[in-house]
Amino acid sequence: MKMSLFSLLFLNSFVSVTFIVNVVLVSAQCQSDQSRLLLQLESSFSYNNDSSGKLVPVKWNQNTDCCSWDGVSCDGGGHVIGLDLNSRSISSSIDDSSSLFRLQHLQWLNLAYNEFKPAFPSAFDKLENLSYLNLSHAGFEGQIPIEISRLTRLVTLDLSVLPLFSSPLKLEKPNLEMLVQNLTKLRFLYLDGVNISATGNEWCKALLPLTELQELSMSDCFISGPIHSSLSNLRSLSVIHLDGNNLSASVPKFFAGFPNLTSLSLTYTNLSGRLPDEIFQIPTLQTLDLSDNDLLQGSFQKFSPNLSLQTLSLSRTNFKGQVPESLGNLGKLTRIELAECNFSGAIPKTMKKLTQLVYLDFSFNRFSGPIPSFSSSRNLTYLRLGYNQLNGEIHSTDWSSLSKLKIVHLGKNNYLSDLHGKASSLLDTLDLSSNKFLGKFPMSVFELHGLKWLSLSSNNYSGSIPMSAFQNLRNLSYLDLSYNRLSIDVTDTNISSISFPTFTTLKLASCNLMEFPDFLKNLSSLYELDLSKNQIHGKIPNWIWKARTLSYLNLSQNFFVEFQRPLENITSNVRSLDVHANQLQGQIPILNSYDVFYLDYSYLDYSDNNFSSILPPHIDDSLRNALFLSLSNNNFHGSIPQWICNSTSLDVLDLSNNSLSGPIPQCLFQMINVSLGVLNLRGNNLSGIISDTFPESCRLQTLDLNQNRLEGKVPKSLGNCKMLEVLDIGNNQINGTFPCHLKNIATLHVLVLRSNKFNGHIDCPGNNSGWPMLQIFDLASNKFSGKLRLSGLGTWEAMQPNQDENQSALKHLMFEHLLEGDDQYSYQDAITVTIKGNELELVKILSVYTVIDISCNNFEGPIPEVIGQFKALYALNFSHNAFIGPIPSFFGNLGELESLDLSSNSLRGEIPLQLANLNFLSFLNVSNNKLVGPIPTSTQLQSFSEASFENNAGLCGLPLKTKCGLPPAKEDSPPDSETGSIIQWNHLSVEIGFIFGLGIIIVPLIYWKRWRIWYFERVDHALSRLFPRLRRETKKHGRRANRNQRRRL
Repeated sequence: MKMSLFSLLFLNSFVSVTFIVNVVLVSAQCQSDQSRLLLQLESSFSYNNDSSGKLVPVKWNQNTDCCSWDGVSCDGGGHVIGLDLNSRSISSSIDDSSSLFRLQHLQWLNLAYNEFKPAFPSAFDKLENLSYLNLSHAGFEGQIPIEISRLTRLVTLDLSVLPLFSSPLKLEKPNLEMLVQNLTKLRFLYLDGVNISATGNEWCKALLPLTELQELSMSDCFISGPIHSSLSNLRSLSVIHLDGNNLSASVPKFFAGFPNLTSLSLTYTNLSGRLPDEIFQIPTLQTLDLSDNDLLQGSFQKFSPNLSLQTLSLSRTNFKGQVPESLGNLGKLTRIELAECNFSGAIPKTMKKLTQLVYLDFSFNRFSGPIPSFSSSRNLTYLRLGYNQLNGEIHSTDWSSLSKLKIVHLGKNNYLSDLHGKASSLLDTLDLSSNKFLGKFPMSVFELHGLKWLSLSSNNYSGSIPMSAFQNLRNLSYLDLSYNRLSIDVTDTNISSISFPTFTTLKLASCNLMEFPDFLKNLSSLYELDLSKNQIHGKIPNWIWKARTLSYLNLSQNFFVEFQRPLENITSNVRSLDVHANQLQGQIPILNSYDVFYLDYSYLDYSDNNFSSILPPHIDDSLRNALFLSLSNNNFHGSIPQWICNSTSLDVLDLSNNSLSGPIPQCLFQMINVSLGVLNLRGNNLSGIISDTFPESCRLQTLDLNQNRLEGKVPKSLGNCKMLEVLDIGNNQINGTFPCHLKNIATLHVLVLRSNKFNGHIDCPGNNSGWPMLQIFDLASNKFSGKLRLSGLGTWEAMQPNQDENQSALKHLMFEHLLEGDDQYSYQDAITVTIKGNELELVKILSVYTVIDISCNNFEGPIPEVIGQFKALYALNFSHNAFIGPIPSFFGNLGELESLDLSSNSLRGEIPLQLANLNFLSFLNVSNNKLVGPIPTSTQLQSFSEASFENNAGLCGLPLKTKCGLPPAKEDSPPDSETGSIIQWNHLSVEIGFIFGLGIIIVPLIYWKRWRIWYFERVDHALSRLFPRLRRETKKHGRRANRNQRRRL
């Protein structure tokens, strides 16, 4: 649209000047009837004094020649042939009886940019000599009359409007074909914003009679594609502007065949496919704008030196690759926009050849390497290279030579040094944020007296800067010095309110502030103030609420202890208030707005403080209109008040980790129909049931009710929440069977049911196409039973490897809301999981973090084979169940697995060697099973503790103390076990030999007396020779011994 408006204004000026010059040479004195008709027309005009445009009423003096009147042109016979009344703020009506339509010699009529009454007059066919008709933005609405199609001499027709929410003009009867079929002399056709509603085949063929057409502009006309090949017959076309239509097709190659094409603009048209390379080689093409088509692909080939390109805009498309050095061949280039694409590599050094360059935007790509020199681009006014991977020095450009430079955005790169040389005195915007600049604060910025916008945040600048130093930059309205190693001194009492900049935005986060800046009292225009992450103690002053323009206030992560009183009936226009992570106590302030205009509050964060009251019993303006409300991690008690349901704009409500009690208001679930996207009530003492009143149009994205005392069943209507991503109802007393009615929520990423009273099987009937995004599945500590059939629950694609996923761009779950302009806020989803035997709070849920925990249930049977497909799985906990069979070897395929717990089951067999393939495994527990055999050696399995393998009677080898090769401890085996029938013959032969030899000696001693006497005499004789003392002792006790012997005989 901007291109069409520019072309239109240029054309109007050109045609107006040309027409007037031609006419003045031959004009004569105005005819009386012509003068009378013009005066009648003037008398019918009324004007809108409140118009945003210029007010230039038509004032014609009847005592002078009408041919000399402003906007009037005549021919040689004194007839009015030209009337230019554009931009006069005329607000009256023009009906068919108007004297305008009796000026039958008119050839040129311009009524553009007025505010005529909406009724579109139909008497234009009376002006049959018209060759130029411009009714653009004149205020007319409704159907374009058929009478215009009878103006067969028209060369230029402009009916453009600016559609805001709907198009005020339409072409139905007549349609486009009927309107132009007789206008065969048309060369310039502008219908921007007119509702044409035609397919590509229809509107392209409708234009076929216009064989002399040179400029076609039909932006925002509700036409569709694809562009039909019949358009290629209009060989005279030089300008094609079709922006803002849903063409949903590729760019046709035949565009390159138009011999006179100078301007092609197809922005916001949902283009797809690859742009034909021939488009870049059109020698006559001066303007190419294909921006804002994110499905359009392409890359740069070599640019020929004979091209005429002056404007090249491909921002927000899917172009990628490197920008070739041949870009330097485009010597006429004045504007190039490649922002938010996928370009990479170095910015070509031949940029120095682009001496006519005025505007350059390469931001939000992956360009790397040093910044090239722009010293020869003396006309450069806008330079944006932010959000890339550029590095090194910025000394390559002599900034002092760029005397016209106004805007420089170099943020979010890896530069090491700042601007070299004195920058342009015209510079009004300088962004060097988020780089690696270090050292002392660059005092040279205080010489940029024209500076209005300065951001040096997120670097490594150091030193102490007095706030009074910025008095030299009187035009400065935006200042961001956050996140450096600076110490900003705000205690200077010499700051003059007269000479100090009139800041609208001041960001001093993490600037070592020790007290609240008192000079802020004098900033009457302050709109945004960020003093977060400092060391400010004491009270939040109540004078801060008196700044009527202040809208955004961030005082988080300081040491404030309270709001300065009084707290009730504070009047303020602050719409975004963040005071989280302080030491605030007592009650939250009651904010009321100065003006109704400021009632659209957006953000209120009181979390992580020491508030200990009940929630406010009455609603105020700030709460009624809040989009984001967080009171988490405080000591609020009592019940949730009913007024919370009157916050009809609420997107995020976080009351977690307080001491709230009582039931959850039923209306809270009903308001999900209006706006609520996040409801977090975890960590309270809430009781009752979850109301079964979720509406069919539920917008809920996160529902966290963990750690309460809720009972009942999972409501059936929760299945209406088709946008749900996080559902955490763990650690309650909820009962019933597995909630199969949630299976069709395709967006679900996290499902936590742990520590409740669920029971029964978890297999769900029907198709298994649900939960493709599920990444955390936690059913631990319930009473689920039966065989585990995960395949019946869905495809679980998120747990399977995605070859196309870019791991360098990790995403995490969050709720985002776009505010006015580029402002937005996000809510970070968090969850608590049990990993490696410990509870772990995930403050960010990465999309690649995948967990299955079904521990402490009664699942039985073998471990299902579908687990082997989850190769992106990070943690698996099947402990404390009744699984049987061997540990499957497919566990070795889970290459991302870091935690595996199979303890306290009835698993048998040996530990598979494949577990040694798990290079990332840092936690393993297979204890309390019935595993046997050696633990695989020479693997990382030996690095785990003995506790990981204990209470498996048949296991041996390190890290256990039981060595392999010794007789294993007896193991209970079923009577039909195959191992019970095996005879170990080697052991048995030793035992038989020992018993046989012992029998040869023992049996004669028992049954043969002579052998017995002879044996013992020989033994005594041998012992007496070895131990003489033993012989004397034997004689001493010989009687009793013999007696005893005799008794035995």
